[in-house]
Amino acid sequence: MPPPPSFDARLVAARLLAPTVRELVFERSEGSPMAFEPGQWVNALLPLADGAGTETKRSYSIASAPDGTPRFEIAVTRVQGGAGSNWLHAVAPGATLRFSGPQGFFTRPREAPPSLFVATGTGVTPLRSMLRASLAAGVRAPTIVLLGVRRAEDVLYAEEFRAFAATHPFVRFEPTLSQPAGGWTGRSGYVQTHVRALWEELAESSGAEPHAYVCGLQRMVGSVRDLLRKDMAVPRERVHSERYD
Repeated sequence: MPPPPSFDARLVAARLLAPTVRELVFERSEGSPMAFEPGQWVNALLPLADGAGTETKRSYSIASAPDGTPRFEIAVTRVQGGAGSNWLHAVAPGATLRFSGPQGFFTRPREAPPSLFVATGTGVTPLRSMLRASLAAGVRAPTIVLLGVRRAEDVLYAEEFRAFAATHPFVRFEPTLSQPAGGWTGRSGYVQTHVRALWEELAESSGAEPHAYVCGLQRMVGSVRDLLRKDMAVPRERVHSERYD
């Protein structure tokens, strides 16, 4: 296969989504629409020399939905000692970066089936893209977003997901905290704790066979896949996953 196309994009806005996660909004320099399938990712080519003396490449899922504009969004977790993530947390709007992509097969059709989204941390970004694209297309597929983080302040896009759930009765947002503080009344524990019950609720309420879309670190993804495939006998074609470590 030919290499993915490369392009320049200018950073037009940035904000903190959580104490260690920064959202970056880019716009293609040549002004052409940012065409991609919800769930795909791009490579950011950072001006940091790696061991081979070339640019440092980092891959990030696109968090926004394709909307015909040149803009796209990514979310970057700042990693202690991580040169790439620390650079992206410090770069100011106005900077121009080189990207390549989009790439990836972790996608969801616009005419989507009932879906259980399972994510930890920034693994929710491709799922956000999928959900926003479906809602923009008028698709009313029942969807549950199960997002696992440590603390309440780490829940990404919390207000947005809650707004989606408030205005679309077929959408549910279920954050779960592994280190809940006093006063937290939502779910607690790892996402694996809640997958079976939410899957069964989704299947019963929709009257259809749901699909699972799972994204996060390898340990979580493997655990949820095993639960769905082995313990719950969900067919392979209805379990979609991507890991980012």
